[in-house]
Amino acid sequence: MSIVSILLPDFLLILLGFVIIRITNWGNEFWVGMEKLVYYVLFPSLLFYSTSHTSLDFALTGKLLQVAIAACFTGILLGWLAKPLFRPGPMIFESGVQTAFRFNSYLALAAANRLAGDQGTSMMALIIGFCVPLCNMAAVHALVHRSGGLLKELAKNPLLLATAGGIIFNLIGLRVPEIAGAFLSRLGNASIALGLIMVGAGLRLSGLQNAKGIASYLIAVKLLAVPACAYFLGRFLELPPLQLQIAVIFGALPTASSAYVLTTRMGGNGPLVAFLISAGTLISLVTLPFWLIQASAA
Repeated sequence: MSIVSILLPDFLLILLGFVIIRITNWGNEFWVGMEKLVYYVLFPSLLFYSTSHTSLDFALTGKLLQVAIAACFTGILLGWLAKPLFRPGPMIFESGVQTAFRFNSYLALAAANRLAGDQGTSMMALIIGFCVPLCNMAAVHALVHRSGGLLKELAKNPLLLATAGGIIFNLIGLRVPEIAGAFLSRLGNASIALGLIMVGAGLRLSGLQNAKGIASYLIAVKLLAVPACAYFLGRFLELPPLQLQIAVIFGALPTASSAYVLTTRMGGNGPLVAFLISAGTLISLVTLPFWLIQASAA
């Protein structure tokens, strides 16, 4: 399967969301409700089902998880370097730093599924399960003086809860009944398309103002430095071809749209984060295929 055929359908869904919200007048309540449906019901169903019915051989996936976690730490460390490098104004660094390491889970699972079906989805779901709490802790820490507490934020995260539940369900030897599995599978399939449409609907290219330097730096960290870490470390650890591709896709993902929600809820600079998410998503149209080509040719 060519790189274009893997990624183009997903980017077209993002484009569809971008167009729909601008040519319709469905109201903010429709989009907010749709986002909640995807985030709290459909997407957790996909994560739970993917991790609950696939063989979890950590001896085979251990190196993959190491590479993914190392890529996250690379984004976190380089992101925090932005503070002494740019000395930004109040709530610019605190709000924007998360865009150097948080990742778009919708695009992650869509690309993994297109690349390798259920096997790719399961690998990416495992990575998400381990990296969501790490990235959330780092993001909340930067804004923690505006928050009610880190553990409270993590305990309410439906993606983390669904993945952890699926892994536990799998490890204790339980199996999802056939009818329940079909039900969860259909919910999960709906989450990918709707999630990507919501990404497109949320694109905003205003709000940068006087933070051009740090914005460019954070985008470069997420789309260049983090995938480079995943690629070179994966090559060094001699990951199998599919695992290397999954690791590189994960590293090259643009920032999650939920970063904007977290920022506004915790009193941060929402317009700046919205711009960083949108600009990063658009630039990833070029960088994500580039990194996947490198991984495929390795």
